Amino acid sequence: MTEGDLAKRLDFLREASRLKDILRRTYTHDGHTESTAEHSWALCLLVMTFADQLGDIDLLKLLKICIIHDLGEAIHGDVPAISQTASAGKAAQEREDLLAIMVPLPHELQSEFLSLWDEYEHAASPEARLAKAFDKIETISQHNAGLNPDDFDHTFNLTYGRRYTDATDLTRRIRAILDRETRLNMQRTRSMIDG
Repeated sequence: MTEGDLAKRLDFLREASRLKDILRRTYTHDGHTESTAEHSWALCLLVMTFADQLGDIDLLKLLKICIIHDLGEAIHGDVPAISQTASAGKAAQEREDLLAIMVPLPHELQSEFLSLWDEYEHAASPEARLAKAFDKIETISQHNAGLNPDDFDHTFNLTYGRRYTDATDLTRRIRAILDRETRLNMQRTRSMIDG
């Protein structure tokens, strides 16, 4: 690999690191707004934590999908799940942005990364469907654990991504725990409002 090839891959990584500056509508334990990069890290850690329960899933492929799934957001940002009404437009923009970010990479890596992203977007494999389920689980978990603003609406958690989280016994069971936490958060919020 030439020095120029190395430099191009570093250019890609610099562009991808913009994901650290893309903020989501999710809050951490101390109340700061979570970045998309933080979400992607938490998603990968979540998958690793349950890896021993995933059977014959290709763990490396699943983790690669988790790393790539939001990379296109590095240019135009995140559209909060609660605000997504035209997901086809969001997906098309993210795919276009992902292609732009990957320009410095060799064709083989571009093809691999785009294939993983497309697989996720279309839930086209067991790994992609699990990535979608765990993506929803991570978001709901962070909503439950974060120091949210007073007007945060936890009811969204109860329906968000259910078609993915209900697809396997493991993710359905994790979701049941998170739904209980969501209902407790809703009761706490109601109690605080009622005073």
